[in-house]
Amino acid sequence: MNAATPAGTGELKRRLGVFDAVTIGLGSMIGAGVFAALAPAAGAAGSGLLLGLAVAAVVAYCNATSSARLAARYPASGGTYVYGRERLGAFWGYLAGWGFVVGKTASCAAMALTVGSYVWPGQAHTVAVAAVVALTAVNYAGVQKSAWLTRAIVAVVLAVLAAVLTACLTGGTARAVRLDIGADATAGGVLQAAALLFFAFAGYARIATLGEEVRDPERTIPRAIPLALGITLAVYGAVAVAVLAVLGPGRLADASAPLADAVRAAGAPGLAPVVRAGAAVAALGSLLALILGVSRTTLAMARDRHLPAALAAVHPRFHVPHRAELAVGTAVAVLAATTDLRAAIGFSSFGVLAYYAIANASALTLTAAEKRPPRIVPVVGLAGCTALAFALPPASVISGAAVLAAGAAAYGVRAAVTRA
Repeated sequence: MNAATPAGTGELKRRLGVFDAVTIGLGSMIGAGVFAALAPAAGAAGSGLLLGLAVAAVVAYCNATSSARLAARYPASGGTYVYGRERLGAFWGYLAGWGFVVGKTASCAAMALTVGSYVWPGQAHTVAVAAVVALTAVNYAGVQKSAWLTRAIVAVVLAVLAAVLTACLTGGTARAVRLDIGADATAGGVLQAAALLFFAFAGYARIATLGEEVRDPERTIPRAIPLALGITLAVYGAVAVAVLAVLGPGRLADASAPLADAVRAAGAPGLAPVVRAGAAVAALGSLLALILGVSRTTLAMARDRHLPAALAAVHPRFHVPHRAELAVGTAVAVLAATTDLRAAIGFSSFGVLAYYAIANASALTLTAAEKRPPRIVPVVGLAGCTALAFALPPASVISGAAVLAAGAAAYGVRAAVTRA
């Protein structure tokens, strides 16, 4: 444990094996993103949508590989906050943690509102708050219970996506010509689509941030992260091809609920309510895993006094960071009750890409004895994260940079006060 850990806070208990870790990663990635991200990505890339997905997958693979090696080396809660601190210095670790906590707290609220909009559009905020309270209670009762619930959610979502694929590919309306790349696909549009789609891949970080709760982390984490990412890529690729073949890039870009619109266009309107239910369940899965990840990074930052030390407490019975989970749950519930956070997804994406840029920079410092990845992997990951971050819409870049600057300023003030 870090030397700054408050006395009596305790450590988390290692309960998760490879299957549980992969499941939590899948619950994070195969979430609301696959139901919603395809439309804005098609709007940005047009017929280059699949190219954007490929770029996002390459960057995600590099990030996953770097994160897996670092997580095996530092199997503690906090993810890149820990890696940046240990490999690059306290400031870079703090900046990664700050970007993750602030951005992902906004993402939690957005996922909660997604649940509300699918379950009961007229009372979206009320349903969102109820979802946050319920899932915070599940997380509070122990990470193993969270893993069990995530298994059920992943099973339901995969079944719904299998039904979507079957309907799209057997309905007689899919056309291979709609997959062709035309003149409307520009480099800038493909990069922006990749940045938007990357948001849906980012859930493998949850495996790394739970490093202190994974059994045999040096073996489990490097296996779980690429497995989860590979399964997700296969699912996303199949869904993107099927939906694009049915709707084409223009109709896909205009779709408010692309998968539901695709099954209707494929001649299976009866599946549309099932898809809506699947989207709600998927958003619940994302929300569950997000709360897990944010609370663990909050725990790590509290141990180092970058956040209030009281948040570093670990429950003596459930072995979870209960105060951090309650604080995160409360913040998300307040935001979900009072704010429309769809615009916050942009700066959340910027924060996630900054987080992984620091992870790749940290991986560059690993030695051969520390089982570093091939050097090209973190180099491509770092360059890719930077390019995708600045390919986002200008408003997202400005707001994301402002959030990181505010965090850096807070770090500077704290450092100055500590020295005084």
